[in-house]
Amino acid sequence: MNLAKIDTSKNTHVNNNVLMKYLTFRLGSEFYAVNIVTVREIFEYGEITAMPMMPEFICGAINLRGRAVPVIDLAKRMQQGAAEFSNRACIVIVEMHYNDTKMDVGVIVDAVSRVIDLSDSEIDNTPTFGGNIRTDFITGLGKVEDKFVIILNMEKVLSMDDLRAISEVAPNAETNQEQAKLETKSVDETNNEKVSLK
Repeated sequence: MNLAKIDTSKNTHVNNNVLMKYLTFRLGSEFYAVNIVTVREIFEYGEITAMPMMPEFICGAINLRGRAVPVIDLAKRMQQGAAEFSNRACIVIVEMHYNDTKMDVGVIVDAVSRVIDLSDSEIDNTPTFGGNIRTDFITGLGKVEDKFVIILNMEKVLSMDDLRAISEVAPNAETNQEQAKLETKSVDETNNEKVSLK
């Protein structure tokens, strides 16, 4: 079920400051954000077709209007354990780039929060202290009221090797789905033949 189609309208200017739009979401006990420009759609967490011989954080693929879209467990990718998969879990479809080609990737998050506006003055540089997340994954820390949200750079979260593996998921998933349809059709035809012989 599609929860929302994202408004990716252009950023606005207020008092000479550029306001950037970010989608915020929860992963474990932390809140994160990604630039809204990269977000395409948000779906409730649902059935995912598993794919063999893939990195652990690549869950498989979903059928998005007849097109296979690879899905990753963001918590596993950032070595924070697996996502919760509660009734608030969502799949956020983000646009990535690999070999000058645009590619949609589903990202599992524990819960989607809201869209916020942040100016440059409200974003601190990436901290240098250690923590549970690699600093090269982070664009900065956004100040929202009295809290911080971690702004992710999705192009850094997934390495070139990751993207190469993900780019192989979609065609393989589509082949598997077509094979499953053929096997189901073959079983149905066989059952029909048995019925007609009675």
